[in-house]
Amino acid sequence: QRQLVESGGGLVQAGGSLRLSCKAQRMILSVFSSEDMEWYRQAPGKERELVASISSGRVTKYADSVKGRFTISRDNGRRTVDLRMDSLKPEDTAVYYCHAQDDWGQGTQVTVSS
Repeated sequence: QRQLVESGGGLVQAGGSLRLSCKAQRMILSVFSSEDMEWYRQAPGKERELVASISSGRVTKYADSVKGRFTISRDNGRRTVDLRMDSLKPEDTAVYYCHAQDDWGQGTQVTVSS
């Protein structure tokens, strides 16, 4: 069983929005609440890149390419971390992965059409 499970990917037109969600379904609350959570993405032919992170104290960081358009948040009680994506561009097309410690989700595909 995967510890992290992503959902919310899909096909949208440029300028549209999506919300991705990551559920730490097998991570106990005490561990989840103390760890930094991250979203990565990987497009075909490119290296996996860090998109956004949120610390246990809810300090957030973003890649320059998404700053101002994406918002990361967490709900420790639900053991979830979300990524709200607005003003999507075709270059945002990638598989998006949730990451914490040594655990990776299976990925969810985001495709942005022009």
